[in-house]
Amino acid sequence: MHLPLYTALTAALLAAGMTGAQAAGPYYDPSNAASPTKYTTDYELYRTIGCPGKQLLDAACKIMTPAAAPAPAAPAPVAAAPAAPVDSDKDGVTDDKDQCPNTPAGRKVDAKGCELDSDGDGVVDGLDKCPDTPAGRKVDTRGCELDSDGDGVVDGLDQCPNTPAGRKVDAKGCELDSDGDGVVDGLDQCPNTPAGDKVDNKGCTLLNTIVLKGVNFDNDSAKLRTDAFPILDDAVTTMKRYPTMKVEVAGHTDSNSSDAYNLKLSDRRAKAVMDYFVSHGVDAANLTSKGYGESEPIADNKTAAGRAENRRVELRIQ
Repeated sequence: MHLPLYTALTAALLAAGMTGAQAAGPYYDPSNAASPTKYTTDYELYRTIGCPGKQLLDAACKIMTPAAAPAPAAPAPVAAAPAAPVDSDKDGVTDDKDQCPNTPAGRKVDAKGCELDSDGDGVVDGLDKCPDTPAGRKVDTRGCELDSDGDGVVDGLDQCPNTPAGRKVDAKGCELDSDGDGVVDGLDQCPNTPAGDKVDNKGCTLLNTIVLKGVNFDNDSAKLRTDAFPILDDAVTTMKRYPTMKVEVAGHTDSNSSDAYNLKLSDRRAKAVMDYFVSHGVDAANLTSKGYGESEPIADNKTAAGRAENRRVELRIQ
C-alpha cells in the first residue's frame, strides 16, 4: 500500500516525537516574540524560532549571541569650583598676600598683612605705649623714648646725658644750680653763694689767696710729686670756669738755706706749678709766677710742723 507523501512525513515526525510541544532547543531565543510561552508548537517553530523568515526545509540558522549593550558614556568631568582664599590669621589679608602671617587677633594691618607702626619708631601700634614718638628718636621695646641716665628727661631732649643717679635736673636734663655759681647743687658745699662771687670746685667763694695744700716737691727740688696732681687738677677746673680770671702763682720756702737760695728755689717751684696749669689747658695769658723765698712765713720756722706749712704754693687772684 502506498501512503501519500504528507501521511508518510507525518508518520515519520510522529515516530520522532517532534509534533508535540517541545522544550526550546539550541535555537531557542526567549526574546523572540514568536515564542511568548518559551515553548515551540511544531517542527517549523523548532527550526525557526529566533530565526525569523526561515522555512521548513531551510538549513538551521546559527543563533548569534546578542551583542552586549554599549557601556554608558562616562560623564564629562565637572570642573571643581575654585577654593575660597584662606586668611589663616583673620587679619583681612589672604595668605597668598600676607607677608606677616601670624598677626595677633585684633591688630590693625597694612595691605601686606603687617601690623601698623604709625609713628615709624619700629614698635608696632599694638605694643606701642608712646604712639607719637618724634621721628628719629631712639625708643625702648615699649616704643617710648630712651632716658639713658634715668633723670626723667628723654635722650632726645637731654643736654646733659650723663647725669649721676639721684640728681635733680631741669627741663634740659641738666643738674640744678640753685645759686647760679656754676657748681651744681649735687656738688655745691656752699649752696647760697652770693651772686657774682667766684667759687672753687666745691661751690665756695674764692679767697683772694688760696693755699694749695698738699702740693709738694721732691726735697730741694722743683719737681712736683705725683700726689700733688689731683690738687692741681681741681685748680685747673676752677680757673677754666673763669676764663678771664688773672692768677699769680706764688712760691714760698721755709728758712733753711740762704735767703738767695730760697728765693730761687721758690721761684722755680712757682713756675713748675704754672707750667702744669698751662699744659692742662689754662690760658697762659692769665697766669704769672713769682718766688717769695722765706720772706712771708705763715708759721714758726723753728718747728718741723711750722716749716712744713711755710713750704707752700699759693694762688693769688688778681
